[in-house]
Amino acid sequence: MSDYRDLNRANWDEHAPLHAASPDYAFERFRTDPSFLSDVVRFDLPRLGDIRGLRGVHLQCHLGTDTVSLARLGATMTGLDFSPAALKSARELAEQIGAAVDFVEADVYDAVEALGGERFDLVFTGIGALCWLPSIERWARTVAGLLRPGGRLFLREDHPMAATLDETQTDRFVIGYPYFETPEPMVFNDAGTYVETEREAPAMTTHEWNHGLGEIVSALLDAGLVLTGLVEHDCAAWARLPDRMVRGEDGEYRLREHGERIPFTFTLQARKP
Repeated sequence: MSDYRDLNRANWDEHAPLHAASPDYAFERFRTDPSFLSDVVRFDLPRLGDIRGLRGVHLQCHLGTDTVSLARLGATMTGLDFSPAALKSARELAEQIGAAVDFVEADVYDAVEALGGERFDLVFTGIGALCWLPSIERWARTVAGLLRPGGRLFLREDHPMAATLDETQTDRFVIGYPYFETPEPMVFNDAGTYVETEREAPAMTTHEWNHGLGEIVSALLDAGLVLTGLVEHDCAAWARLPDRMVRGEDGEYRLREHGERIPFTFTLQARKP
């Protein structure tokens, strides 16, 4: 197993229990309110449409809050992640709320082997997933391999332009990280995490990559998919620039000023002919 997977899995295994206890992941709301959906899926609803009766897979599902939200909307869902600690929390939540979701432990690149090819009507990928993958082309081939003919990909992800920003600069937008995919990873060793936790998360070494928007689109086209939608958003599910962003009533973070200057997330949809 390659080094980046070992390092990144250790990071997610360490963070998963902290995230599961965080109010930002809202496990208690899921337990007490049968209609509750994650902030991410609520934001996605206008573009996601009616998914009742679809067989779906959520790649890199982490704690499964988006996965069980999609199940509450009527899809038959499978969640896939490589972190056993994250899947432990995901399975416990699904059992507690009576969500019939199957959670499978596997790396995303091994998804076709783990789940079977051309089985799914919907491949869903949410915020903060693609940055952990070194090859966007391999990811696109995996998505195409999972989808049945006529099935669709639904992706909302951090925008690669926003991912280039140096978050330590508080008075201007400064490019501090690559926009395009690079052979070597960006290496981070940061304490803390993106949600409120009962104790500070320890510093963990991670390997990450950015992928340009054109690279993502081209990889999907090369894998045989047909692009059906692409929307850029002025908001994000987390505060990428914490000193400059505020959270709105919809749970999304936006710049206090000049929100028109930077796209923070995007939604992409594609179909397999």
